[in-house]
Amino acid sequence: MKRRVRFSSENPVLNLKLPAWRSRFVLFLLFAGFTALVVRALYLQGLSNEFLQKQGESRYARTLVLPASRGKITDRNGVVVASSVPARAVWAIPEDVKAPPGKLAELAKLLETPVRDLQRKLANEDKTFVYLKRQVPVDVAEKVAALGLDGIHQQRETLRYYPEGEVLGHVLGFTNVEDRGQEGIELAYNSQLAGRAGSRRVIKDRLGRVVEDVQAVRAPANGHDLTLSIDTRVQYLVFSQLQEAVERHKAKGGAAIVVDTRSGEILALANMPTYNPNHRETLTGARLRNRALTDTFEPGSTIKPFSIALALDLGRVQPSTVVDTGGGRMNFYGRTISDTHGYGKLDVAGVVQKSSNIGTTLISQRIENKEMWEKYTELGLGQAPKLDFPGAVAGRLRPYEKWRPIEKATMSYGYGLSVSLVQMAQAYTAFARDGDTVPLTFLKTERPPAGTRIYSSKTARTMRQMLEAVVGPGGTASQAQVMGYRVAGKTGTARKIINGAYATKYVASFSGFAPVSNPRIVVAVMIDEPTAGSIYGGAVAGPVFSKITGGTLRMLGVEPDAPFKSLVIPEHPLEDSL
Repeated sequence: MKRRVRFSSENPVLNLKLPAWRSRFVLFLLFAGFTALVVRALYLQGLSNEFLQKQGESRYARTLVLPASRGKITDRNGVVVASSVPARAVWAIPEDVKAPPGKLAELAKLLETPVRDLQRKLANEDKTFVYLKRQVPVDVAEKVAALGLDGIHQQRETLRYYPEGEVLGHVLGFTNVEDRGQEGIELAYNSQLAGRAGSRRVIKDRLGRVVEDVQAVRAPANGHDLTLSIDTRVQYLVFSQLQEAVERHKAKGGAAIVVDTRSGEILALANMPTYNPNHRETLTGARLRNRALTDTFEPGSTIKPFSIALALDLGRVQPSTVVDTGGGRMNFYGRTISDTHGYGKLDVAGVVQKSSNIGTTLISQRIENKEMWEKYTELGLGQAPKLDFPGAVAGRLRPYEKWRPIEKATMSYGYGLSVSLVQMAQAYTAFARDGDTVPLTFLKTERPPAGTRIYSSKTARTMRQMLEAVVGPGGTASQAQVMGYRVAGKTGTARKIINGAYATKYVASFSGFAPVSNPRIVVAVMIDEPTAGSIYGGAVAGPVFSKITGGTLRMLGVEPDAPFKSLVIPEHPLEDSL
Protein backbone atom coordinates (compact mmCIF):
# COMPACT_ATOMS: atom_id res chain seq x y z
CA MET A 1 0.00 0.00 0.00
CA LYS A 2 1.55 3.27 -1.19
CA ARG A 3 1.56 6.23 1.07
CA ARG A 4 0.76 9.59 -0.43
CA VAL A 5 2.98 12.46 0.50
CA ARG A 6 1.22 15.71 1.00
CA PHE A 7 2.88 19.07 1.06
CA SER A 8 1.53 21.32 3.59
CA SER A 9 0.78 24.83 2.53
CA GLU A 10 2.14 25.85 5.84
CA ASN A 11 5.80 25.05 4.76
CA PRO A 12 7.75 28.26 5.56
CA VAL A 13 10.08 27.90 2.57
CA LEU A 14 7.20 27.72 0.13
CA ASN A 15 5.31 30.45 1.79
CA LEU A 16 8.36 32.83 1.69
CA LYS A 17 7.72 35.85 -0.55
CA LEU A 18 10.79 37.74 -1.92
CA PRO A 19 10.70 41.46 -2.57
CA ALA A 20 10.03 42.34 -6.24
CA TRP A 21 13.02 44.72 -6.42
CA ARG A 22 15.48 41.88 -5.94
CA SER A 23 14.39 40.08 -9.11
CA ARG A 24 14.40 43.31 -10.99
CA PHE A 25 17.92 44.08 -9.71
CA VAL A 26 19.19 40.71 -10.91
CA LEU A 27 17.62 41.27 -14.31
CA PHE A 28 19.22 44.71 -14.43
CA LEU A 29 22.64 43.28 -13.64
CA LEU A 30 22.27 40.68 -16.35
CA PHE A 31 21.15 43.32 -18.85
CA ALA A 32 23.98 45.67 -17.85
CA GLY A 33 26.54 42.90 -18.23
CA PHE A 34 25.16 41.97 -21.63
CA THR A 35 25.14 45.64 -22.67
CA ALA A 36 28.76 46.02 -21.56
CA LEU A 37 29.76 43.00 -23.62
CA VAL A 38 27.93 44.37 -26.66
CA VAL A 39 29.53 47.80 -26.23
CA ARG A 40 32.96 46.23 -25.76
CA ALA A 41 32.48 44.06 -28.82
CA LEU A 42 31.42 47.08 -30.87
CA TYR A 43 34.43 49.01 -29.58
CA LEU A 44 36.88 46.23 -30.38
CA GLN A 45 35.38 45.33 -33.75
CA GLY A 46 34.67 48.87 -34.81
CA LEU A 47 36.59 51.72 -33.21
CA SER A 48 39.75 49.78 -32.23
CA ASN A 49 39.86 47.35 -35.11
CA GLU A 50 42.81 49.01 -36.83
CA PHE A 51 44.79 49.33 -33.61
CA LEU A 52 44.23 45.69 -32.68
CA GLN A 53 45.14 44.48 -36.12
CA LYS A 54 48.43 46.35 -35.89
CA GLN A 55 49.09 44.82 -32.47
CA GLY A 56 48.42 41.39 -33.84
CA GLU A 57 50.59 41.97 -36.86
CA SER A 58 53.43 43.22 -34.69
CA ARG A 59 53.45 39.82 -32.98
CA TYR A 60 53.01 37.52 -35.94
CA ALA A 61 53.16 39.48 -39.21
CA ARG A 62 56.53 40.19 -40.77
CA THR A 63 57.71 42.07 -43.82
CA LEU A 64 60.07 39.81 -45.68
CA VAL A 65 62.69 41.69 -47.64
CA LEU A 66 63.30 40.13 -51.02
CA PRO A 67 66.90 41.15 -51.66
CA ALA A 68 67.93 42.41 -55.05
CA SER A 69 70.91 40.72 -56.63
CA ARG A 70 73.88 43.12 -56.53
CA GLY A 71 75.33 43.79 -59.95
CA LYS A 72 78.54 42.15 -61.08
CA ILE A 73 81.72 44.13 -61.66
CA THR A 74 83.90 43.15 -64.60
CA ASP A 75 87.15 44.42 -66.02
CA ARG A 76 87.35 45.95 -69.49
CA ASN A 77 87.69 42.48 -71.07
CA GLY A 78 84.66 40.96 -69.32
CA VAL A 79 86.54 39.19 -66.53
CA VAL A 80 84.34 39.10 -63.40
CA VAL A 81 86.15 40.78 -60.50
CA ALA A 82 83.24 41.07 -58.04
CA SER A 83 80.03 39.05 -57.77
CA SER A 84 77.45 37.98 -55.20
CA VAL A 85 77.31 34.29 -54.28
CA PRO A 86 74.72 32.43 -52.14
CA ALA A 87 75.34 32.41 -48.39
CA ARG A 88 73.42 31.82 -45.17
CA ALA A 89 72.77 33.78 -42.00
CA VAL A 90 72.79 31.52 -38.93
CA TRP A 91 70.41 32.71 -36.18
CA ALA A 92 68.89 31.32 -33.02
CA ILE A 93 66.00 31.48 -30.55
CA PRO A 94 67.97 31.41 -27.27
CA GLU A 95 65.14 29.86 -25.25
CA ASP A 96 64.96 26.87 -27.60
CA VAL A 97 68.69 26.15 -27.81
CA LYS A 98 69.60 23.13 -25.72
CA ALA A 99 73.10 22.35 -26.94
CA PRO A 100 75.54 20.23 -24.95
CA PRO A 101 79.02 21.78 -24.51
CA GLY A 102 80.56 19.50 -27.15
CA LYS A 103 78.02 20.46 -29.82
CA LEU A 104 78.34 24.15 -28.95
CA ALA A 105 82.12 23.90 -29.37
CA GLU A 106 81.62 22.29 -32.81
CA LEU A 107 79.23 25.10 -33.78
CA ALA A 108 81.71 27.75 -32.64
CA LYS A 109 84.47 26.11 -34.66
CA LEU A 110 82.35 26.03 -37.82
CA LEU A 111 81.33 29.68 -37.40
CA GLU A 112 84.92 30.68 -36.50
CA THR A 113 83.56 32.34 -33.38
CA PRO A 114 84.82 31.94 -29.78
CA VAL A 115 82.60 29.68 -27.66
CA ARG A 116 82.38 32.49 -25.12
CA ASP A 117 80.78 34.80 -27.70
CA LEU A 118 78.18 32.17 -28.62
CA GLN A 119 77.34 31.60 -24.97
CA ARG A 120 76.92 35.33 -24.45
CA LYS A 121 74.54 35.64 -27.42
CA LEU A 122 72.46 32.67 -26.22
CA ALA A 123 72.37 33.71 -22.56
CA ASN A 124 69.41 36.10 -22.84
CA GLU A 125 66.39 33.81 -23.22
CA ASP A 126 64.01 36.77 -23.40
CA LYS A 127 65.16 37.40 -26.96
CA THR A 128 63.33 35.62 -29.74
CA PHE A 129 65.95 36.30 -32.43
CA VAL A 130 69.73 36.68 -32.40
CA TYR A 131 72.25 36.41 -35.21
CA LEU A 132 75.11 34.01 -34.57
CA LYS A 133 76.97 34.67 -37.85
CA ARG A 134 76.16 36.48 -41.08
CA GLN A 135 77.29 35.60 -44.60
CA VAL A 136 78.26 32.02 -43.83
CA PRO A 137 79.37 30.08 -46.94
CA VAL A 138 76.83 27.49 -48.07
CA ASP A 139 79.13 24.51 -47.47
CA VAL A 140 79.76 25.65 -43.89
CA ALA A 141 76.03 26.30 -43.35
CA GLU A 142 75.29 22.73 -44.42
CA LYS A 143 77.70 21.42 -41.78
CA VAL A 144 75.96 23.63 -39.19
CA ALA A 145 72.59 22.18 -40.16
CA ALA A 146 74.03 18.64 -39.88
CA LEU A 147 74.67 19.25 -36.15
CA GLY A 148 70.89 19.07 -35.65
CA LEU A 149 70.77 21.66 -32.87
CA ASP A 150 67.33 22.75 -31.71
CA GLY A 151 66.71 26.50 -31.88
CA ILE A 152 69.43 27.10 -34.50
CA HIS A 153 68.01 28.31 -37.81
CA GLN A 154 69.25 29.68 -41.14
CA GLN A 155 68.06 32.15 -43.73
CA ARG A 156 69.26 32.88 -47.23
CA GLU A 157 71.45 35.87 -48.07
CA THR A 158 74.38 36.69 -50.36
CA LEU A 159 78.10 37.08 -49.91
CA ARG A 160 80.24 39.40 -52.06
CA TYR A 161 83.17 37.54 -53.56
CA TYR A 162 86.29 39.06 -55.14
CA PRO A 163 88.21 36.55 -57.32
CA GLU A 164 91.28 38.80 -57.63
CA GLY A 165 91.61 39.22 -53.87
CA GLU A 166 94.30 41.64 -52.75
CA VAL A 167 95.38 42.44 -56.31
CA LEU A 168 92.31 44.66 -56.81
CA GLY A 169 91.48 45.38 -53.19
CA HIS A 170 91.97 49.15 -53.26
CA VAL A 171 90.12 49.59 -56.54
CA LEU A 172 87.03 47.51 -55.74
CA GLY A 173 86.72 48.13 -52.01
CA PHE A 174 84.17 45.92 -50.23
CA THR A 175 80.61 45.71 -48.89
CA ASN A 176 79.26 45.23 -45.37
CA VAL A 177 77.02 42.39 -44.16
CA GLU A 178 74.00 44.29 -45.48
CA ASP A 179 75.60 44.23 -48.96
CA ARG A 180 76.15 47.99 -49.04
CA GLY A 181 79.38 49.40 -50.46
CA GLN A 182 81.90 50.64 -47.90
CA GLU A 183 85.01 51.47 -49.91
CA GLY A 184 86.26 51.89 -53.46
CA ILE A 185 84.08 51.19 -56.50
CA GLU A 186 81.57 49.35 -54.31
CA LEU A 187 80.93 52.59 -52.40
CA ALA A 188 81.27 55.03 -55.30
CA TYR A 189 78.67 53.19 -57.42
CA ASN A 190 76.63 51.59 -54.66
CA SER A 191 73.26 52.92 -55.87
CA GLN A 192 73.88 51.58 -59.38
CA LEU A 193 75.11 48.18 -58.18
CA ALA A 194 72.63 47.61 -55.35
CA GLY A 195 69.32 47.82 -57.21
CA ARG A 196 66.04 47.96 -55.23
CA ALA A 197 64.91 45.32 -52.77
CA GLY A 198 61.40 43.80 -53.00
CA SER A 199 59.11 42.77 -50.13
CA ARG A 200 56.08 40.72 -49.07
CA ARG A 201 53.99 40.57 -45.88
CA VAL A 202 53.59 37.18 -44.23
CA ILE A 203 52.39 35.57 -40.98
CA LYS A 204 55.09 33.63 -39.14
CA ASP A 205 54.93 31.27 -36.18
CA ARG A 206 57.33 31.54 -33.26
CA LEU A 207 59.83 29.29 -35.03
CA GLY A 208 60.03 31.73 -37.91
CA ARG A 209 58.12 29.57 -40.35
CA VAL A 210 55.88 31.30 -42.88
CA VAL A 211 52.29 30.11 -42.43
CA GLU A 212 50.38 32.62 -44.55
CA ASP A 213 50.92 35.35 -47.15
CA VAL A 214 48.96 38.49 -46.31
CA GLN A 215 50.07 40.95 -48.97
CA ALA A 216 51.14 40.81 -52.59
CA VAL A 217 54.81 40.59 -53.51
CA ARG A 218 56.76 43.62 -54.73
CA ALA A 219 59.38 42.14 -57.01
CA PRO A 220 63.02 43.18 -56.44
CA ALA A 221 64.90 45.13 -59.12
CA ASN A 222 68.38 43.71 -59.53
CA GLY A 223 71.40 46.00 -59.63
CA HIS A 224 73.18 46.93 -62.84
CA ASP A 225 76.48 45.37 -63.84
CA LEU A 226 79.52 47.65 -64.02
CA THR A 227 82.39 47.49 -66.52
CA LEU A 228 85.64 48.97 -65.27
CA SER A 229 88.48 50.47 -67.28
CA ILE A 230 90.84 48.17 -65.36
CA ASP A 231 92.67 45.46 -67.30
CA THR A 232 93.29 42.59 -64.86
CA ARG A 233 96.40 41.52 -66.79
CA VAL A 234 97.99 44.94 -66.39
CA GLN A 235 96.70 45.16 -62.82
CA TYR A 236 98.50 41.98 -61.80
CA LEU A 237 101.70 43.19 -63.46
CA VAL A 238 101.55 46.51 -61.59
CA PHE A 239 100.69 44.82 -58.30
CA SER A 240 103.51 42.27 -58.48
CA GLN A 241 106.18 44.79 -59.53
CA LEU A 242 105.14 47.27 -56.86
CA GLN A 243 105.11 44.58 -54.19
CA GLU A 244 108.59 43.43 -55.22
CA ALA A 245 109.98 46.98 -55.13
CA VAL A 246 108.52 47.77 -51.70
CA GLU A 247 109.98 44.55 -50.28
CA ARG A 248 113.36 45.04 -51.98
CA HIS A 249 113.82 48.57 -50.67
CA LYS A 250 112.13 47.81 -47.32
CA ALA A 251 109.83 50.75 -47.90
CA LYS A 252 106.90 51.89 -45.80
CA GLY A 253 104.56 51.70 -48.77
CA GLY A 254 104.08 52.53 -52.41
CA ALA A 255 101.63 53.13 -55.23
CA ALA A 256 101.54 52.88 -59.01
CA ILE A 257 99.03 53.78 -61.72
CA VAL A 258 98.72 53.17 -65.47
CA VAL A 259 96.56 55.50 -67.60
CA ASP A 260 95.46 55.14 -71.22
CA THR A 261 96.43 58.50 -72.75
CA ARG A 262 93.74 58.31 -75.45
CA SER A 263 90.74 58.01 -73.14
CA GLY A 264 91.89 58.79 -69.60
CA GLU A 265 90.92 55.25 -68.57
CA ILE A 266 92.83 53.90 -65.59
CA LEU A 267 94.13 50.50 -66.70
CA ALA A 268 95.65 49.62 -63.34
CA LEU A 269 96.10 51.07 -59.87
CA ALA A 270 97.82 49.35 -56.95
CA ASN A 271 98.97 50.25 -53.45
CA MET A 272 101.18 48.72 -50.82
CA PRO A 273 100.36 47.61 -48.19
CA THR A 274 97.09 46.18 -49.46
CA TYR A 275 94.26 43.98 -48.18
CA ASN A 276 92.09 41.11 -49.33
CA PRO A 277 88.41 42.15 -49.36
CA ASN A 278 87.41 38.48 -48.97
CA HIS A 279 89.03 38.39 -45.52
CA ARG A 280 87.48 40.90 -43.12
CA GLU A 281 90.25 40.50 -40.56
CA THR A 282 92.65 42.38 -42.88
CA LEU A 283 90.41 45.46 -43.22
CA THR A 284 92.26 47.62 -40.72
CA GLY A 285 94.33 50.78 -40.47
CA ALA A 286 96.93 51.65 -43.08
CA ARG A 287 95.98 48.71 -45.30
CA LEU A 288 92.72 50.45 -46.20
CA ARG A 289 94.42 53.62 -47.45
CA ASN A 290 94.31 54.03 -51.20
CA ARG A 291 97.66 55.83 -51.22
CA ALA A 292 97.49 56.78 -54.90
CA LEU A 293 94.44 58.97 -54.15
CA THR A 294 94.57 59.76 -50.43
CA ASP A 295 98.28 60.31 -49.68
CA THR A 296 99.96 63.52 -50.72
CA PHE A 297 103.65 64.22 -51.01
CA GLU A 298 105.91 66.96 -52.28
CA PRO A 299 106.57 65.91 -55.88
CA GLY A 300 110.18 67.04 -56.08
CA SER A 301 111.74 67.02 -59.53
CA THR A 302 108.71 65.46 -61.24
CA ILE A 303 107.11 68.95 -61.19
CA LYS A 304 110.02 70.68 -62.98
CA PRO A 305 108.83 69.93 -66.55
CA PHE A 306 105.58 71.83 -65.93
CA SER A 307 107.16 75.10 -64.84
CA ILE A 308 109.75 74.87 -67.63
CA ALA A 309 107.02 74.06 -70.18
CA LEU A 310 105.13 77.15 -69.04
CA ALA A 311 108.17 79.34 -69.67
CA LEU A 312 108.51 77.81 -73.14
CA ASP A 313 104.81 78.23 -73.85
CA LEU A 314 104.91 81.92 -72.86
CA GLY A 315 108.01 82.53 -74.98
CA ARG A 316 110.10 83.56 -71.98
CA VAL A 317 112.77 80.99 -72.90
CA GLN A 318 113.66 78.91 -75.95
CA PRO A 319 115.05 75.36 -75.95
CA SER A 320 118.45 76.88 -76.75
CA THR A 321 118.34 79.45 -73.93
CA VAL A 322 121.37 79.03 -71.67
CA VAL A 323 121.30 79.49 -67.89
CA ASP A 324 124.37 79.46 -65.67
CA THR A 325 123.92 77.07 -62.73
CA GLY A 326 127.43 77.78 -61.48
CA GLY A 327 129.19 75.34 -59.19
CA GLY A 328 126.05 73.72 -57.81
CA ARG A 329 125.13 76.22 -55.07
CA MET A 330 123.28 79.51 -55.29
CA ASN A 331 122.26 82.07 -52.67
CA PHE A 332 118.67 83.09 -53.31
CA TYR A 333 117.09 85.73 -51.04
CA GLY A 334 119.16 84.52 -48.12
CA ARG A 335 118.49 80.81 -48.78
CA THR A 336 120.78 78.28 -50.45
CA ILE A 337 119.54 76.37 -53.48
CA SER A 338 121.79 73.50 -54.50
CA ASP A 339 122.27 70.78 -57.11
CA THR A 340 123.90 67.41 -56.54
CA HIS A 341 126.64 68.40 -58.98
CA GLY A 342 128.05 71.63 -60.42
CA TYR A 343 126.74 71.70 -64.01
CA GLY A 344 127.86 75.18 -65.06
CA LYS A 345 126.06 76.50 -68.13
CA LEU A 346 123.05 74.48 -69.33
CA ASP A 347 120.47 75.01 -72.01
CA VAL A 348 116.82 74.37 -71.15
CA ALA A 349 117.01 70.74 -72.28
CA GLY A 350 120.09 70.29 -70.11
CA VAL A 351 118.26 71.71 -67.07
CA VAL A 352 115.58 69.06 -67.52
CA GLN A 353 118.03 66.24 -68.25
CA LYS A 354 120.30 67.02 -65.29
CA SER A 355 117.32 67.88 -63.04
CA SER A 356 118.94 71.14 -61.93
CA ASN A 357 117.20 72.96 -59.10
CA ILE A 358 119.23 76.09 -59.77
CA GLY A 359 118.45 76.07 -63.49
CA THR A 360 114.73 75.56 -62.84
CA THR A 361 114.75 78.41 -60.32
CA LEU A 362 116.41 80.79 -62.79
CA ILE A 363 113.86 79.90 -65.47
CA SER A 364 110.95 80.31 -63.04
CA GLN A 365 112.03 83.90 -62.35
CA ARG A 366 110.84 84.76 -65.87
CA ILE A 367 107.30 83.67 -64.93
CA GLU A 368 104.86 85.65 -62.81
CA ASN A 369 103.37 84.12 -59.67
CA LYS A 370 99.84 84.22 -61.06
CA GLU A 371 100.88 82.56 -64.32
CA MET A 372 102.51 79.64 -62.51
CA TRP A 373 99.57 79.23 -60.10
CA GLU A 374 97.03 79.26 -62.94
CA LYS A 375 98.98 76.65 -64.91
CA TYR A 376 99.33 74.35 -61.89
CA THR A 377 95.60 74.74 -61.28
CA GLU A 378 94.77 73.91 -64.90
CA LEU A 379 96.84 70.76 -64.49
CA GLY A 380 94.59 69.74 -61.59
CA LEU A 381 96.95 70.51 -58.72
CA GLY A 382 95.36 71.84 -55.54
CA GLN A 383 91.95 70.35 -56.36
CA ALA A 384 90.42 66.92 -55.91
CA PRO A 385 90.43 64.75 -59.07
CA LYS A 386 86.98 64.40 -60.63
CA LEU A 387 87.03 60.63 -60.38
CA ASP A 388 83.77 59.80 -58.57
CA PHE A 389 85.94 57.81 -56.21
CA PRO A 390 85.84 58.14 -52.40
CA GLY A 391 88.81 59.63 -50.62
CA ALA A 392 90.50 61.47 -53.52
CA VAL A 393 92.26 64.49 -52.03
CA ALA A 394 93.08 67.93 -53.42
CA GLY A 395 96.64 68.29 -52.19
CA ARG A 396 98.05 71.71 -51.32
CA LEU A 397 98.69 74.73 -53.53
CA ARG A 398 98.87 78.05 -51.71
CA PRO A 399 97.29 81.21 -53.23
CA TYR A 400 99.85 82.98 -55.38
CA GLU A 401 99.27 86.32 -53.61
CA LYS A 402 100.98 84.88 -50.53
CA TRP A 403 104.04 83.46 -52.28
CA ARG A 404 107.40 84.75 -51.16
CA PRO A 405 110.24 84.69 -53.75
CA ILE A 406 111.78 81.58 -52.18
CA GLU A 407 108.39 79.81 -52.23
CA LYS A 408 107.97 80.45 -55.93
CA ALA A 409 111.45 79.07 -56.52
CA THR A 410 110.91 75.91 -54.48
CA MET A 411 107.51 75.29 -56.03
CA SER A 412 109.08 75.42 -59.48
CA TYR A 413 111.20 72.38 -58.58
CA GLY A 414 108.71 70.50 -56.41
CA TYR A 415 108.78 71.77 -52.82
CA GLY A 416 106.16 73.87 -51.01
CA LEU A 417 103.19 72.11 -52.63
CA SER A 418 101.75 68.63 -52.29
CA VAL A 419 100.13 66.29 -54.80
CA SER A 420 98.73 62.78 -55.03
CA LEU A 421 100.07 60.19 -57.45
CA VAL A 422 96.83 60.27 -59.44
CA GLN A 423 97.22 64.04 -59.90
CA MET A 424 100.74 63.56 -61.24
CA ALA A 425 99.59 60.85 -63.68
CA GLN A 426 96.84 63.12 -65.02
CA ALA A 427 99.22 66.07 -65.31
CA TYR A 428 101.70 64.04 -67.40
CA THR A 429 98.98 63.27 -69.94
CA ALA A 430 99.41 66.90 -71.03
CA PHE A 431 102.80 65.99 -72.53
CA ALA A 432 101.63 62.61 -73.84
CA ARG A 433 98.54 64.10 -75.55
CA ASP A 434 100.12 67.02 -77.39
CA GLY A 435 99.26 69.59 -74.77
CA ASP A 436 95.78 68.73 -73.51
CA THR A 437 94.45 66.56 -70.67
CA VAL A 438 91.33 64.44 -70.20
CA PRO A 439 89.54 63.47 -66.98
CA LEU A 440 90.62 60.14 -65.53
CA THR A 441 88.03 57.41 -65.02
CA PHE A 442 87.69 53.94 -63.54
CA LEU A 443 84.88 53.05 -65.97
CA LYS A 444 85.31 51.76 -69.50
CA THR A 445 84.41 54.44 -72.02
CA GLU A 446 82.95 53.97 -75.47
CA ARG A 447 84.27 57.20 -76.93
CA PRO A 448 87.23 59.39 -75.89
CA PRO A 449 86.22 62.52 -73.95
CA ALA A 450 87.05 66.03 -75.07
CA GLY A 451 90.39 67.30 -73.84
CA THR A 452 91.25 70.54 -72.04
CA ARG A 453 94.08 72.53 -73.61
CA ILE A 454 97.01 73.13 -71.21
CA TYR A 455 100.04 73.73 -73.43
CA SER A 456 100.47 74.26 -77.15
CA SER A 457 101.18 71.16 -79.23
CA LYS A 458 104.62 72.54 -80.07
CA THR A 459 105.53 72.91 -76.39
CA ALA A 460 104.25 69.41 -75.56
CA ARG A 461 106.32 67.84 -78.34
CA THR A 462 109.40 69.82 -77.27
CA MET A 463 108.99 68.61 -73.69
CA ARG A 464 108.61 65.02 -74.90
CA GLN A 465 112.05 65.27 -76.48
CA MET A 466 113.55 66.77 -73.33
CA LEU A 467 111.94 64.13 -71.10
CA GLU A 468 113.18 61.38 -73.38
CA ALA A 469 116.70 62.66 -72.76
CA VAL A 470 116.14 62.20 -69.00
CA VAL A 471 115.87 58.44 -69.61
CA GLY A 472 118.81 58.37 -72.02
CA PRO A 473 122.56 58.42 -71.40
CA GLY A 474 123.55 61.21 -69.06
CA GLY A 475 120.05 61.57 -67.61
CA THR A 476 118.79 60.81 -64.12
CA ALA A 477 116.61 57.83 -65.11
CA SER A 478 118.61 55.46 -67.29
CA GLN A 479 117.14 52.54 -65.33
CA ALA A 480 113.68 53.50 -66.60
CA GLN A 481 114.56 52.53 -70.18
CA VAL A 482 112.43 49.87 -71.89
CA MET A 483 113.88 47.56 -74.53
CA GLY A 484 112.20 48.15 -77.87
CA TYR A 485 110.36 51.33 -76.86
CA ARG A 486 111.24 54.99 -76.57
CA VAL A 487 110.16 56.26 -73.18
CA ALA A 488 110.15 59.66 -71.49
CA GLY A 489 109.65 60.82 -67.95
CA LYS A 490 111.04 62.49 -64.89
CA THR A 491 112.41 61.27 -61.59
CA GLY A 492 111.55 62.76 -58.23
CA THR A 493 113.26 62.44 -54.86
CA ALA A 494 111.69 64.56 -52.15
CA ARG A 495 112.26 64.77 -48.42
CA LYS A 496 109.22 64.24 -46.23
CA ILE A 497 107.85 66.76 -43.77
CA ILE A 498 107.34 65.20 -40.33
CA ASN A 499 106.03 67.31 -37.45
CA GLY A 500 106.48 70.48 -39.50
CA ALA A 501 110.12 69.92 -40.40
CA TYR A 502 111.97 68.15 -43.20
CA ALA A 503 113.21 64.74 -42.08
CA THR A 504 115.77 62.35 -43.51
CA LYS A 505 113.01 60.25 -45.00
CA TYR A 506 112.19 60.36 -48.68
CA VAL A 507 109.57 59.69 -51.33
CA ALA A 508 111.08 58.30 -54.53
CA SER A 509 108.93 58.67 -57.63
CA PHE A 510 108.91 58.48 -61.41
CA SER A 511 106.27 59.71 -63.84
CA GLY A 512 106.47 59.17 -67.58
CA PHE A 513 104.92 57.84 -70.76
CA ALA A 514 105.60 55.63 -73.78
CA PRO A 515 106.14 55.13 -76.63
CA VAL A 516 107.44 58.63 -77.31
CA SER A 517 106.64 58.46 -81.02
CA ASN A 518 102.92 58.03 -80.24
CA PRO A 519 102.30 57.91 -76.47
CA ARG A 520 99.79 55.25 -75.42
CA ILE A 521 100.18 55.05 -71.65
CA VAL A 522 101.23 57.23 -68.74
CA VAL A 523 102.77 55.41 -65.77
CA ALA A 524 103.41 56.97 -62.36
CA VAL A 525 105.21 55.19 -59.51
CA MET A 526 105.79 56.29 -55.92
CA ILE A 527 107.81 54.44 -53.25
CA ASP A 528 107.36 55.80 -49.72
CA GLU A 529 110.40 55.84 -47.41
CA PRO A 530 112.81 53.39 -49.08
CA THR A 531 115.40 52.32 -46.52
CA ALA A 532 117.45 49.63 -48.28
CA GLY A 533 119.75 50.60 -51.15
CA SER A 534 119.23 53.92 -52.91
CA ILE A 535 116.70 56.62 -51.99
CA TYR A 536 116.65 58.26 -55.43
CA GLY A 537 113.69 58.12 -57.79
CA GLY A 538 115.78 56.97 -60.76
CA ALA A 539 117.16 53.94 -58.92
CA VAL A 540 114.10 53.08 -56.81
CA ALA A 541 111.04 53.96 -58.92
CA GLY A 542 112.72 53.93 -62.36
CA PRO A 543 113.08 50.13 -62.64
CA VAL A 544 109.46 49.65 -61.55
CA PHE A 545 108.36 52.07 -64.27
CA SER A 546 110.46 50.17 -66.81
CA LYS A 547 108.96 46.76 -66.03
CA ILE A 548 105.39 48.04 -65.83
CA THR A 549 105.68 50.07 -69.03
CA GLY A 550 107.32 47.33 -71.07
CA GLY A 551 104.89 44.66 -69.91
CA THR A 552 101.83 46.85 -70.46
CA LEU A 553 102.80 47.92 -73.98
CA ARG A 554 103.36 44.31 -74.98
CA MET A 555 100.00 43.25 -73.49
CA LEU A 556 98.25 46.02 -75.39
CA GLY A 557 99.96 45.01 -78.61
CA VAL A 558 101.69 48.37 -79.10
CA GLU A 559 104.34 48.19 -81.82
CA PRO A 560 107.93 48.92 -80.72
CA ASP A 561 109.38 52.24 -81.87
CA ALA A 562 113.03 51.69 -80.93
CA PRO A 563 115.69 49.12 -81.88
CA PHE A 564 115.97 46.00 -79.72
CA LYS A 565 119.36 46.22 -78.09
CA SER A 566 120.90 45.81 -74.69
CA LEU A 567 120.32 48.73 -72.41
CA VAL A 568 123.60 49.83 -70.94
CA ILE A 569 122.95 51.35 -67.53
CA PRO A 570 125.72 53.46 -66.02
CA GLU A 571 127.28 51.97 -62.93
CA HIS A 572 126.61 55.22 -61.06
CA PRO A 573 123.63 56.92 -62.75
CA LEU A 574 123.11 60.63 -62.29
CA GLU A 575 120.99 61.42 -59.27
CA ASP A 576 118.19 63.89 -58.62
CA SER A 577 118.84 67.20 -56.99
CA LEU A 578 117.05 67.12 -53.66
